[in-house]
Amino acid sequence: MKSNLIIRTLTGILFLVVMIGGIVYSPLTMGLLFTLITALSVHEFCEIVSERDDVEINPMICTLAGAYLFLAFFGYLSGLTPTPAVFVPYLISIVYLLISELYLQRESPINNWAYTMMSQMYVALPLCMVPVLGYITDSAHPMQPADYRWTFPLAVFLFLWTSDTGAYCVGSLFGKHRLFERISPKKSWEGSVGGALLALVAALIVSHYDASLTLPQWLGFALVVVVFGTWGDLVESLLKRQLGIKDSGRILPGHGGMLDRFDSSLLALPATVVYLYTLSIV
Repeated sequence: MKSNLIIRTLTGILFLVVMIGGIVYSPLTMGLLFTLITALSVHEFCEIVSERDDVEINPMICTLAGAYLFLAFFGYLSGLTPTPAVFVPYLISIVYLLISELYLQRESPINNWAYTMMSQMYVALPLCMVPVLGYITDSAHPMQPADYRWTFPLAVFLFLWTSDTGAYCVGSLFGKHRLFERISPKKSWEGSVGGALLALVAALIVSHYDASLTLPQWLGFALVVVVFGTWGDLVESLLKRQLGIKDSGRILPGHGGMLDRFDSSLLALPATVVYLYTLSIV
């Protein structure tokens, strides 16, 4: 028990250092870090769904496609590859994955198509929102390309981390009313409220150092992250229940797999992009 706690703590500290350092240091480190995260997450998803008897998908091509999609977003937004033609190879890979089922004569092509597309829509595409957030200018022109700014992508993860911490502490002490017992018996309404309050405190602190959003806008930012992050966590919990697994993987000692670490962000990231875009038109 004690050794497991030490391993979990060390892994958590290293994870935070790598994440914060990768996002903050430069756009290149952010791009390389999240290309790796996207590749590992897509591959992990393909591996766990392939354990079903009625699913046979191509993990290698799905992984390469997901990683390339992230690089295409990063290259296009950063100006390294300013032409939209950078997305063409990705489209070709998707067409190949669909057409290949015509010739492979597998038992359940519809399941294969569904899980193949889910690896891209559920895992790869949401992670591609990290560079989108990194190149947003401000609330007045949120979708206009600009120099890389790490505040928004880091804020998403900061609010997720503070929310998780608050939810765990408050839920452990006062949690009585189950939030979604059918899917996640340990989550409570008390913990969710505690997590949201701590995320709001974090947003208040961030607003003092970054004036690109007003205080109400930062508070709204945090709430969007918390709400959709909670749903993201529940979605992955439902996925694991359907597959009959406890953890999505073992790549992070004491913390499970990549999807276990990034499940909340898979809905929080696109929701945040929508939120910031909405601020520009209201």
